[in-house]
Amino acid sequence: MADENNTINKNADSQYNKMVNTPVWKLVTTLAIPTVISMLITSIYNMADTFFVSQISTQASAAVGIVFPIMSIIQACGFTLGMGSGSLVSIKLGQKHNDEASELSSTAFFTAFGFGVLITIFGNLFANGLLSLVGASSTVLPYARDYARFIFWGAPFMCASFVLNNDLRSEGKAFFSMIALSTGGILNIILDPIFIFDELTLFGHAIGAGSGFHGFGLGISGAAIATLISQFVSFCILFSFYLRKKSICQIKPRLYTKDIRVLGRIISTGFPSLARQGLASIASILLNTNAALYGDSAVAAMTITQKIIMFIASMIIGIGQGFSPVSGYNYGAKRYDRVKKAWLFMVLSSAAFMAVLSSLCIIFAPQVIRAFRDDADVIAIGTVALRWQAAFIPLHPLIIGTNMLMQSTRHIKPATFLSMNRQGVYFIPAILILPRVFGLFGVEISQAVADLLSTFTAIPYLIWFFRKLKRLESEL
Repeated sequence: MADENNTINKNADSQYNKMVNTPVWKLVTTLAIPTVISMLITSIYNMADTFFVSQISTQASAAVGIVFPIMSIIQACGFTLGMGSGSLVSIKLGQKHNDEASELSSTAFFTAFGFGVLITIFGNLFANGLLSLVGASSTVLPYARDYARFIFWGAPFMCASFVLNNDLRSEGKAFFSMIALSTGGILNIILDPIFIFDELTLFGHAIGAGSGFHGFGLGISGAAIATLISQFVSFCILFSFYLRKKSICQIKPRLYTKDIRVLGRIISTGFPSLARQGLASIASILLNTNAALYGDSAVAAMTITQKIIMFIASMIIGIGQGFSPVSGYNYGAKRYDRVKKAWLFMVLSSAAFMAVLSSLCIIFAPQVIRAFRDDADVIAIGTVALRWQAAFIPLHPLIIGTNMLMQSTRHIKPATFLSMNRQGVYFIPAILILPRVFGLFGVEISQAVADLLSTFTAIPYLIWFFRKLKRLESEL
């Protein structure tokens, strides 16, 4: 036992020196690359569901968008406990309080798994009512129900994986989480067409014809089963790193806190994520219900657009999650100069990259939408929506980066307010007002308007925070 503790302490000391002494640009890049890869693959397999399901019908494509708010609720539970424990773990490790960090990780993990079990039970009991509530029409409901029931079964593993993933990243071990998420994501992409189709098809054409190979032909249920399997595999790989002592923190039932205040700190620190994901769920419901007024094609088009934008935004989130442990560690170690340098590097490099992707989306919007669903109405609506949202993508690094800066340094109130802006404070009024003024065009531009207003709001908080850092530096 003593040898095991000595090994863990040596690893912790080595990691501490790396996090507070490695040049900031190199450290953020090193942590961001595996995180970006993880986020991209996760986003790709989310898009894979939409892509392959869209080959079935426009209604099936719309069903994926209908279920998305429910998935956002599951993610909200996992993100709240994962980001909450992760932010606190990085600060505790920066302060060299490793036992307290393990207590935080264990408490968050078992709480997340428990929440997931409750979601599984209640989700399956009340599936029809929930799906109707989030905007499923009578033609879309059968597809949405077949998709959602397997997603509910995956809730415990999804919630717990968010904790394992974020805590590993907070230790500065993003490579481990990349392995787990990438394996699950690639598996999902492979399994999707096998489970969905009788014959493997691409863009409506059979592939591998004459080979004697056939899929399971489970339709939209097959896509959900593929997602469930991939999530379970990712969970097992993530958990194995803790079982094999590859992490600094330990996850054991005996480390679950008896002090309710510890769980309260985790939840309060992760509350910005709860606000962000919870509002994302409400925003998706409102988007679906407003788009549904213009038919299933509008719901399908907005679903496809959202998946594409989420894919691009996942790169920014990945870079931000590479930045967060650097920010938390160095804030805990009182290296305030490195916090500022890390933020500047993250935002400026991300904005330049996003400008390139934004331009490509604007130019090739019709072709991108057509790749998902070759339907004239879907293409027409999706092209307008994609171009407007892509135009404001270069602003995302400042919006997301400022939010993560506040959350990683445990400035909970500013982080919570900023996290609520894009999908709540601005988007919800936009989606309620603009369609009544501009019709379908109002639906298409609502997210772009919310992005612009969120940027203006983030700037004053940023100025306030950096002034505070300057004051703290002068007191050292």
